[in-house]
Amino acid sequence: MKTFAQKYPILLFLLITFGWTWLFWLAAIPLRGQTLLVMTIVLIGGYGPFIGGILTLGLKSGLRFSLPPQQLVTMGIATVLIFGVLALRYWVGNRPNYGMLAADLTLSVPIVLAALVASLVGALGAALLLGLVWAVWHFIPLWEAHRSVVFIAWWSLGTVTARVIITWLYNNTGRSVFVAALFHTMINLTWQLFPVNGSYAYYDPRVAGLLTLVVAVVVVIVWGPSTLVRDLNQ
Repeated sequence: MKTFAQKYPILLFLLITFGWTWLFWLAAIPLRGQTLLVMTIVLIGGYGPFIGGILTLGLKSGLRFSLPPQQLVTMGIATVLIFGVLALRYWVGNRPNYGMLAADLTLSVPIVLAALVASLVGALGAALLLGLVWAVWHFIPLWEAHRSVVFIAWWSLGTVTARVIITWLYNNTGRSVFVAALFHTMINLTWQLFPVNGSYAYYDPRVAGLLTLVVAVVVVIVWGPSTLVRDLNQ
């Protein structure tokens, strides 16, 4: 397994990530109606990218983990906060969109692994590949939410092009995972701020996808596709 992890780390990461997440998300489908149980299962499944990244990096190094205590404390606090918010919102009767709650905690490992892909296909190629994988990863909850094919197509355009912007932010802020996670958090938060009669009618994936595409195109043209970082010496 160590040899496989060293030769094909991205493939191993994807296998573990999709295997973990889709196992839990598919298991939640027959449990419709049991809201709290389903939310818990889906949240656990949402940790797929995090589990996949940690196991991939661990297997590459022979299962020798070297996480500093500060990182372990940070992950612990984030986990407690996520499940705390889930419990609070459930208690007050505000059913959370559980698909988004685990996503931001699991963002860091895919972003870091994208840097490895960038060394092979360039920053733009890595961002588009990451975005495509990210979109497919969400297909089960989108299907479970009864989204149409047209909705999923426009949403996928937005999520793929958003990864170009996230990669651009990551590369231009000293590879700051915090900035990338903050941007992703805002994506998940802002569209839920304006519910109409319990729905989110103000969110239109066509508008969001096209706006994100325009910004991504500008980023690629101005900063260049190879690194998405402009050389200030030129």
